[in-house]
Amino acid sequence: MFLVSSYLTAVILCFITMLCWGSWANTQKMASKEWGFPLFYWDYTIGIILLSLVFGLTLGSTGDSGAPFMENLNQSSVDAIGYALLGGVIFNIANLLLVAAIDIAGMAIAFPIGIGIALVQGVLVNYIAVPDGNPTLLFIGVGLVTLAIVVDAIAYKKISAQKSSTKGILLSICAGVLMGFFYRFVAASMSENFEVIATGKLTPYTATFIFALGIFFSNFIFNTVFMYKPLSGAPVNYSDYFKKGNTKLHLIGILGGVIWCIGMVLNTIAAGKAGYAISYGLGQGATMVAALWGVFIWKEFKNAPKGTNSLITLMFLLFLSGLTLIILAKI
Repeated sequence: MFLVSSYLTAVILCFITMLCWGSWANTQKMASKEWGFPLFYWDYTIGIILLSLVFGLTLGSTGDSGAPFMENLNQSSVDAIGYALLGGVIFNIANLLLVAAIDIAGMAIAFPIGIGIALVQGVLVNYIAVPDGNPTLLFIGVGLVTLAIVVDAIAYKKISAQKSSTKGILLSICAGVLMGFFYRFVAASMSENFEVIATGKLTPYTATFIFALGIFFSNFIFNTVFMYKPLSGAPVNYSDYFKKGNTKLHLIGILGGVIWCIGMVLNTIAAGKAGYAISYGLGQGATMVAALWGVFIWKEFKNAPKGTNSLITLMFLLFLSGLTLIILAKI
């Protein structure tokens, strides 16, 4: 299977992850005017499964290192499969809450708060499990990201009514807390050495595919609740998926899942050289990418009162500084 050979390559892949994880929500914004996010989300999960399978059968099945995708899938242990599935279940409920927050508050708010919390918590959880890198630089970087989250929340208060503001922030916080845990379970399912896979453990490609199955099957529980009892918008049902959807809308949703899955696969294989804490932390720099989309493309702060732009600028500076220190933690 394809593996990363250097820390520099791993960092580059993590930056691609950052772009993917920070950009997929644009597809939801594109589709949201025509149908609710629970319907969009079905296509999104299908996109994740399809691309994870494609990656497994291509990059995950070539070369002499590691183990071929199908062979590894057949030899995987119940524990490893369970960890990857659980990671998918946790991610799914977290991501549904995040998508709801985006629908209510916009990308420039939901991502910095929700994914910012996930970054901080995820780095801590993964570092405690597998210490790797300079803890001083790593945790100072995480601290700067935390400050960026606080600044973003203050900026949001300036442009939102109290009721909407509270709901959007609370959903983002809940999403972030849950999102900070999913990666640890996926990491626990994988072999510590990607070149020689431990008995029963998974390769990054196999882990991502099983993780995707966890997302899809748990969707029948979690997304059904969101369909009939939505946090925003009107209720929808399963017949709406077929009656209201068209080829364009379905492809937009699938594209969203494909974009996110590219980031997930690249991030897990980068972890072999960067370590789980740094790999996840850099990937969740997606917060800054999403905020850029929200501010400059979707104009979510267009009518913001005086002083808001300064807060947004400060938020970006804090995020950039924090991400820089996270990178330096492994050099």
